[in-house]
Amino acid sequence: MGFDPLPLLRALHEFGAQVVVIGQVAGIMHGSRELTGDLDLLWDGQAGRSDALAAGFASVSAELTDDDGVPLRCNAAAFDLPKVLFRSPGASGDCCTPALPWKDLPIADFLTRCEVARADGFEIRYLHRADLIRMRRVAGRVKDHRRADELERLSSHL
Repeated sequence: MGFDPLPLLRALHEFGAQVVVIGQVAGIMHGSRELTGDLDLLWDGQAGRSDALAAGFASVSAELTDDDGVPLRCNAAAFDLPKVLFRSPGASGDCCTPALPWKDLPIADFLTRCEVARADGFEIRYLHRADLIRMRRVAGRVKDHRRADELERLSSHL
C-alpha cells in the first residue's frame, strides 16, 4: 500500500541521475499484470555520477542502508557500494551497479539497450524486455521464471 515510485523516479531524473528500472516494475512497464511493492534500479556505478544519485534520493528523504541493513549517509560515498538499499515515502528497493556478481550477464550492455517512457513530463528508463527475461532466468527463483514466462508470452503477442 502506498507504493508510488514516480516521485523518486522524477527526483532522480531532475537531478540528472541516470538509472534504469529493473525487476518487476520494468516487467509491469512491459505489460506484466503481476504487482510488486518494490522498485529495483540499476546505474552504471561511475563515481562521477554518484552525486546526482545522492541528491535525488536526498530530495525525497530516502533512507539508505548497505546490504546488511547498516544505515548509510545519503551522500555520494554511499553509492561506492555495489548495491544500496533505499526506503522513501513512496518506494523502497535496491539501487545496484554492474559490480554486483551478475553471473555471466553483460549488465553494462543492458544499460545501453534500455527502453524509455515518458511519465508526467520526465523520462523513465527501463530494461529492455529480452534483457529483463534473461536477468530473470539467471536469477532462477520460482517467481523469476514465472515472470519471465509471462513476458515471453506477452512478446509472442506483439
